[in-house]
Amino acid sequence: MWLRREFQYLVADTLAFPSQTQSAPPANSSAVTAIPKSWLIVQTNKQTYFQLFGIPETFQIDLEALAQAYRKRQGEWHPDRFAGQDEADKLRAVQQSSLLNQAFETLKNPLQRAGYLLALNGSDVDTVSQQDLGMELLMEQMQLREALDELPMDESALPQLEALKGEVAQKLERRQQDFAEQLQHQAVAEAKKIYHELQFLFKLLREIDAGEEQRLGY
Repeated sequence: MWLRREFQYLVADTLAFPSQTQSAPPANSSAVTAIPKSWLIVQTNKQTYFQLFGIPETFQIDLEALAQAYRKRQGEWHPDRFAGQDEADKLRAVQQSSLLNQAFETLKNPLQRAGYLLALNGSDVDTVSQQDLGMELLMEQMQLREALDELPMDESALPQLEALKGEVAQKLERRQQDFAEQLQHQAVAEAKKIYHELQFLFKLLREIDAGEEQRLGY
């Protein structure tokens, strides 16, 4: 009963992210957004987001190359260039520009990029089972969250918060590398487990940042 209750709490916590309609965070941000179900192949020419920008379909991407490709494609489809065209062309330009924005925001964020890659590989990232999480992950996340919750609510906790942030950041880096390797070897089920762990870790990192700001009076 205790395990089931904790599992249900963590699953709800994992899926409780801001709406996709909000602004997506920068690539190095710990903020997390939801996984839209429209991700699979939504482009008019049956292109993936990676194909739209001409970059390899991998987790580890060149963010500067992505940004350059985005600016180039947006310049081609900016609605202002179609001001003198008919309504159908204007509408197409607006739709394509919106698609490029969505594709860019998805690929520049590591967690969204991971979820999108899983979706392209046929994985339902909106569904989380106990098998996806497992006892080891459940216990580890409980310990990390307890370590955060037990800190004092004044500036005396700042060194401990910084240490905890470093621990979580290092684990995030390792697990993102693990995700890339598993996906490269077509181990989609294992990559999905790591993805849900990344959801926890990104959210925890965001909460640590919020805890630091609160104690500093920001």
